Amino acid sequence: MSASPVHARALRPGHHLTLLTGGETLFPALTGAINAARVEVLLETYIFEFAGSVIPVAEAIEAAARRGVCVQVVVDGVGTGDVPPDWQQRWKAAGVHWRVFNPARGWRLLLPKRWRRLHRKLCVVDGSVGFCGGINLLDDFFDPNHGALDQPRFDFSVRIGGPLVADMHDTMMRLWDRLQVTREARQHDFAGALQAVLDAARAGTDMGDEEMKRDVDSLPTQSPGQGALAALVLRDNVRFRRSIEGNYRLAIGLAKSEILIANAYFIPGVQLQRALLRAAKRGVRITLLLQGRYEYFMQFHASRAVYAVMLKAGIEIIEYEASFLHAKVAVMDSAGGALATVGSSNLDPLSLLLAREANIFVRDDSFAGELRGHLLEAIAQGRRVAPDAITRWSRVSRGLNWVAYALMRALLFVSGKRY
Repeated sequence: MSASPVHARALRPGHHLTLLTGGETLFPALTGAINAARVEVLLETYIFEFAGSVIPVAEAIEAAARRGVCVQVVVDGVGTGDVPPDWQQRWKAAGVHWRVFNPARGWRLLLPKRWRRLHRKLCVVDGSVGFCGGINLLDDFFDPNHGALDQPRFDFSVRIGGPLVADMHDTMMRLWDRLQVTREARQHDFAGALQAVLDAARAGTDMGDEEMKRDVDSLPTQSPGQGALAALVLRDNVRFRRSIEGNYRLAIGLAKSEILIANAYFIPGVQLQRALLRAAKRGVRITLLLQGRYEYFMQFHASRAVYAVMLKAGIEIIEYEASFLHAKVAVMDSAGGALATVGSSNLDPLSLLLAREANIFVRDDSFAGELRGHLLEAIAQGRRVAPDAITRWSRVSRGLNWVAYALMRALLFVSGKRY
């Protein structure tokens, strides 16, 4: 199946974008925006770790609620779980509203319906400024499973001004209304649940009026003075099941000279693999910047199971080992209508089939050039995987790769998904 057509929001002009690298730039930007809030703060994140450099963000949320700003926070039930008791007390006293998405503990995690996660990282302040990317509210120098880090986690977010902020606000409010339905029903407040359903219905569907079917050749081009062209692309389990993957394939299909992809968990499905192989065959130089540190068994080894087909096609693979690579970004073509994406979606089954994700796709040479520069710096620090490296891996290592890949496929079969 070709990369077109796909269902996605059309790229629109009028955006002012600031690329943010790591929590060291995102957290102060978030804190500043929340401290300036007058009416409303909406925040969604997979991980909210109440420690280290994240504390100023939590304090800004508390202070905003105390001065009368409506503050709504949604965290994932696995990534974060419950808000710590002391912060629950502080936020409750301040008037912060928060919800936990799809909470699960113990044996309940074995149920396929509990595998659906809120993985997107979004924030909207006063309906005028937004943030979208892959950075969790987690200190750059700390990993929940591996402890202190010598170097900061490698990741990106974007500060957004322009039409996309309204799109972000709408999708966040729809999720909040749905969570409110569940909350009211559990408390046997059926009148409240009915009202929440009506509120969600009035907000519209996730598809929206601006969604359209288009071919790869119909993407608009950048014009001077109009601001960056950008689109918010969502992934959920109802209407946007293939949106992010489809837009990746669309962008790969448009690439003419270069593709740079940095992705923490790179386990592409058949269609995405074919898109990359076709691009390589027509002479596009493709570089994959992937996780070089062992983090999780299945993601680490299953990713390596697809190395052989990539390397055979002439695709370059660089493993980033300076710290944990958490980025989910890409740049297609380095000049003349460059297309870039920054967001929360990995190119693996969990992100592309099960999780709620959010990426922005941008057509702007300046933005893409800045992101490309950061990727080239990271590539220079990484370790290149030689074309014949796999033949030198031990039988045990190669066996683990295929065990992990088979396990991933088995879990997908249980969940009823096809990849």
